[in-house]
Amino acid sequence: MLTNIGTITVQVSDQDAALAFYTEKLGFETRTDQPIGPGQRWIEVAPPGAQSRILLYKATPEAPGADSFEAAQDSIGKSTRMVLEVDDIVATFAQLKANGVPIVEEPQQQPWGWWGVFADQDGNTYGVHQ
Repeated sequence: MLTNIGTITVQVSDQDAALAFYTEKLGFETRTDQPIGPGQRWIEVAPPGAQSRILLYKATPEAPGADSFEAAQDSIGKSTRMVLEVDDIVATFAQLKANGVPIVEEPQQQPWGWWGVFADQDGNTYGVHQ
């Protein structure tokens, strides 16, 4: 029986820069950081206490982590199609701004709740919901 979502891949251009951004600016924990090949590491990060993890993956032609190396490269700087949940979106966005996180959409009340969007160091975007 399926029990939870484990790891979701986000393609990044520089794993060191991504790891610094996610841990220092978003406050995520490093769950795994292991070498997996020349110039590649398996880096998983997550919000404290979360079960699901984000894999910060740097594609190579030999191991694209997508349908192709080109598809992996093309996905950088686009929507991750992920939505992160928060208890207080206004306070969260204030902290994100203070940490230098690029804000794509300021939080606004919507019919389904509060919604905002931020970007990571490569321009990959995340929806935020309260």
